[in-house]
Amino acid sequence: MLEQLLQLDQELFLYLNGLGTETWDGFWMFMTRTRNSFPLYVLLLYLVYKNFGTKRTLIVLVSVALLITCTDQLSNFFKYGIGRLRPCHDPEINDVMRLVKSYCGGKFGYFSAHAANSFAPATFFVLLFKYKVKFIGWILILWAIIVAYSRIYIGVHFPLDVITGAAIGALFGWVFYKLAIFAFQKLGT
Repeated sequence: MLEQLLQLDQELFLYLNGLGTETWDGFWMFMTRTRNSFPLYVLLLYLVYKNFGTKRTLIVLVSVALLITCTDQLSNFFKYGIGRLRPCHDPEINDVMRLVKSYCGGKFGYFSAHAANSFAPATFFVLLFKYKVKFIGWILILWAIIVAYSRIYIGVHFPLDVITGAAIGALFGWVFYKLAIFAFQKLGT
């Protein structure tokens, strides 16, 4: 059963990765770079401050910093604990796939930190702003999906790596949202 799932994952990866073209490579490389999300985070910081004030903004900053740290480190724990090769390091397929970036990255890829680290804050802020800022939820989820998919497109993660990362990121985003709300209530802000 597991072997069949991994075989399907590999086949889906080759299909999705093979859809790429040089025309779109620049866009997907832009989307996969973490630093290019900085303007979005600045906008979110502004919206938090505008809607929640200084004390709650500090709680949100601490919550998001801890959230990203947790999802990122958990991803590393799984990568080395599971030891599943990235597609670009997998000798079965690395000759037939497209590697868009100039280097493959670390040896192991299960699960995607990029997917976890995009879905975690997206979920956190979707929940935080659900009654305050219209349309931000759709923008954040679309952004997280694009960042997550970029990892398949550029050739460094299998779809299962990305799906698992997204699910774990969403779960942790929800948990840290609940913790932030608890901190709002405890601190009387």
